[in-house]
Amino acid sequence: MNPQHFDERETRSPEAREAELFARLPELIAHALETAEGWQEHLAGIDPASVTSREALGSLPVLRKSSLLEAQEKRPPLGGYTTVAPTAFERVFMSPGPIWEPQAGGSDPWAGARALFAAGVRPGDLVHNALSYHMTPGGFILDYSARAMGCTVFPAGIGNTDLQVQAMAALKPKAYTGTPDYLKVIMDRAEELGVELGFLKLGLVSGGALYPSLREEYARRGVKVSQCYATADLGVIAYESEAMEGMVINEDYIVEIVRPGTDDPVAQGEVGELVVTTLNKDYPLIRFATGDLSAVLPGVSSCGRTNMRIKGWMGRADQRTKVKGMFVDPAQVARVKNAHAEIRRVRLTVLRQGEQDHMELSVETEQADGGLDARIQASLREHTGLSGSVKLVDVGSLPNDGKVIADERPIDN
Repeated sequence: MNPQHFDERETRSPEAREAELFARLPELIAHALETAEGWQEHLAGIDPASVTSREALGSLPVLRKSSLLEAQEKRPPLGGYTTVAPTAFERVFMSPGPIWEPQAGGSDPWAGARALFAAGVRPGDLVHNALSYHMTPGGFILDYSARAMGCTVFPAGIGNTDLQVQAMAALKPKAYTGTPDYLKVIMDRAEELGVELGFLKLGLVSGGALYPSLREEYARRGVKVSQCYATADLGVIAYESEAMEGMVINEDYIVEIVRPGTDDPVAQGEVGELVVTTLNKDYPLIRFATGDLSAVLPGVSSCGRTNMRIKGWMGRADQRTKVKGMFVDPAQVARVKNAHAEIRRVRLTVLRQGEQDHMELSVETEQADGGLDARIQASLREHTGLSGSVKLVDVGSLPNDGKVIADERPIDN
């Protein structure tokens, strides 16, 4: 560690990082195919030696949580996606579904130490960890990371606010880890009880949105709060640095943005679903879809870290919507687009017209002819089973918000 960066890997050239990641990936895929039934089925016919670039990786199928859930029901408990037996892991956690998630080995299994360091935490600091330790890995993620970098952790968990204030008053932690909102609950309660928390200087939050107004309030109260983006299955994927210019992707993660409902990477800057590949030999996740929307930022951070950056969490990618009693999925809309080479981008809007649901497909195209809208309308009916109208629009006119399906029906309907 140095005063600015966790290690030299954070500041190497993007080209060197990319070369290292894609030199390691074929061996990981080969190992998964040799030892894990789930990966043997999911990546059937794939030659691991050919996956040496982002383009090659982008040709592999995305693994979504719905498929992982089905696999775990078929091959309990872990679906055949681990390369070692379930009993070889230190812990197994449960997320809604339920989806079972193993804890990998090592001192920092969820790779959160870099995020803590970027937030200002240093070896020897005491960290008050108010993430849940119950059933899910939330509390364990940053607990392990803080201890791996030489910090002492108070495992507060969630709730019991008065006791949390009491613990803070006694232990005087420098840093808080937890959800964005709960720190305010603790600080407000401390104020009511007449307890001074001036020793608390830093916060690293996750599990919810850190709104600018809340960040500013914490700053006024003397606490500099950063956020990281983490999931139970993947660990800490990205984190803010002192530059506050988006979120820096963690080392040893390969991140892509794909069009929701498809496996197809989008152009840089376009909003889509965040897909992650981890290089964890025991629990490899290859093109694993998070279900969250984000976008890649151009260039590198002014903090000196050279990895890819994303805008952070921008909403959920699951836009499956019920229309006239039938579900319409982004994958169906993608099939409509793929049926017509003239289409650049599409957006399906669901409205109410005359007390009925109505679908309107907006289509960006440069090559419209007299019959294109009718042909697309026929494809819409073919792939969704429902009729709808088609509106041809200029290229670049649709919002860059990651939405393939926009439900604009009044809430009371």
